[in-house]
Parts: sequence; structure tokens; C-alpha cells
Amino acid sequence: MTSSVGFIGGGRIVRVFLDGWKRSGNWPSRVVVSDPETKPLEVLHAAFPEVVVVRGDNVQPATQEVLFLAVHPPAAKGVLGELLGRIPPATLVVSLAPKLTITEIAAALGGFERIARVIPNAPSIVGAGFNPVSFSPGLPDVDRQALAALLAPLGRRPEVPEPDLEAYAVLTGMGPTYLWFQLYELLSLAESFGLGRAAAAHALGEMVGGTLRTITQSGLSPAEVMDLVPVRPLAEDEETFKSAYRVRLRAVFDRIRPAVAG
Repeated sequence: MTSSVGFIGGGRIVRVFLDGWKRSGNWPSRVVVSDPETKPLEVLHAAFPEVVVVRGDNVQPATQEVLFLAVHPPAAKGVLGELLGRIPPATLVVSLAPKLTITEIAAALGGFERIARVIPNAPSIVGAGFNPVSFSPGLPDVDRQALAALLAPLGRRPEVPEPDLEAYAVLTGMGPTYLWFQLYELLSLAESFGLGRAAAAHALGEMVGGTLRTITQSGLSPAEVMDLVPVRPLAEDEETFKSAYRVRLRAVFDRIRPAVAG
């Protein structure tokens, strides 16, 4: 992997991508990160001394071969306006944010067409990510291949229709947060029952993987799957969990859904 890469925004997902590339031994030829704040840049540079960090100068990362927009949607339009006419024609612009469509990005950049969108996934940090991607119409194969090479060390990178990206943002982009606290609690309880940490983590991973395979491969209905185990200690709490999912995640989806068709 030799592409030079720029990031506008120095937050969590940048750390995930950089850590994923470093762990896999697939480091780009050059990485430049800009952010308006000093602290995230100091944190990044301490962890990755090879990264060039620049405060408040978004043009430097924008002149790399691939530019990742790692900013929240409310800030994205201001950043795009700043970059109008300042991105080299051969640069590939990749948005990591929901809501802002390829059409809107192109319009904000004065008709710039080399654009892709990715919904990033935190397990990319260990090469186990699921990072759906959509491309602008007619994007050259060389750009698609360049992005594929950058995403490959991070995990799977399916190409999906752009209108599906916000659903993936809720399901996979934010999905780990719905499970982490529960899985950590199960690990802690298993240790309190006498299992060692390594044994508990192995058993938990096997259980979670087997549970998903049962859902997707058994051919059973949801009711039949959930009837496979006779004891359900959390049965009385299940409706509370399901209600929280329906109410809170629907609200998130409605908030990040594009205002206009992309």
C-alpha cells in the first residue's frame, strides 16, 4: 500500500484506521492529519510519530492521493466550502460521515466528481471491520482500487447502494456500542464465577459467533431459534431492551437520514 493519505479531523475513527494499518503492516507512504484542536493531534502523533499533523490547515491533507473527511456532518459543509477549488483533480475524496450525500459533496466542491463514501466500523482496528462503501457514478477503477487497497487491511468492504449507508451507520457503524457493555459485563461475571479471563473471552467469542450462525444458517424462525434454550434468565427484561432499540435507534436513523435524495 503506497497511497499518500490525508485526514481532515483527528478523532476516534482516524485512530482506528491508523492502528489497523499499523497492526497489519500496511502503512501508507505518507499520512497527514489536520484538526482545529491541538490535543487530538498531540495524541495521534504520540501514538504514530510517522504521521504529519497540522493544526487548522485542511489544505495539506487535501493534497494527498486520498483524502478522508473524518468530520461530523454539521462541520462537513464548512470544511468542503474551505476546500472549494483547492483539491487536486486526481485526489479521491472519501467521506466517513452519514447524512451528507455524494451529490451534496460534489455540489459543495463545485462539481468535483472523484468521491466515495464509507461507513467505518470500529473492529477495523484489529482487521475485523465491516466498512460498506459507495462510489460516485463513473468513478475510475484506479480510484476504486486505491480505496480498496486502503480498506482491505481493515476488514470487509462491501460495495452497497448509497441510500443504504445510513442504515449501515446505525447497524454496523454504531452497532458495537450496543453490545460492548453487555459483553464486558458477561466477561466480568464469568470471572466472578471462577473462569479465567482468557477462557471466558474464548467461550464468549465462540458463543457469539455460534449465535449469529444459528440466526443466519439454521433456517428456523426467530421464535424457533429463541426456543432452543429452555432457560431465559432475562426474559422479563427483553421487552425493555427491544423498546430501547426501537425508540432510540429509530430516532438516530431519522436524524442522520439525508434531507434530500443523493
